[in-house]
Amino acid sequence: MQRLHISVATTEEQLEESIHFYTTLFDHAPTKRHDGYAKWSLDDPRVNFVVEAAHCKSDGLGVHHVGIETEDEGELSQLKRRLGASEAPLLDVGETVCCFSESDKAWTVDPNGVRWEAFRSFGDTEHYGARSSAEKRQLTIGCSTPR
Repeated sequence: MQRLHISVATTEEQLEESIHFYTTLFDHAPTKRHDGYAKWSLDDPRVNFVVEAAHCKSDGLGVHHVGIETEDEGELSQLKRRLGASEAPLLDVGETVCCFSESDKAWTVDPNGVRWEAFRSFGDTEHYGARSSAEKRQLTIGCSTPR
C-alpha cells in the first residue's frame, strides 16, 4: 500500500507553532521528532506529513515537495518505472539517509515545477542525513544561501 507524502517548510521561529497546529489538526503527536523536524505517519488520512525548518533562506515557505511512500521494494520499482515513463527528469538516488530515515528513493519534477519524491523507508537514524550533489541540485533550485 502507498502513502501520500507532503513536506512543508517553515521558519525556525514558527516550527513549534506549526507542530502544535498539525498535532491539533491530526489529533496525534508527531511519530518522529528531532530538532527542526516533525513527522506524522497517519492511517486516516493515509499520509506521511512532515513539517521542518527551511533548509535555506531562499526556500519558499509552505509546501516544499510531495511524494509517494511505498511499503515494499516491488511497489517502489513500479513507481520508479512509471516516473521514468513520464519523460520527466528522474534522479534515482538509491539507498540513502534522509530525514532521520534510511531510504531508497528517486526524485522528479512535474511540468509545473513541483518536486516529487518516490521512496521506501526501511530504518530510523539519529541524524538527518546528507543529500548527494545531484539531490541538492534537484531540491535547491534558487537556494543559494544555506541555513
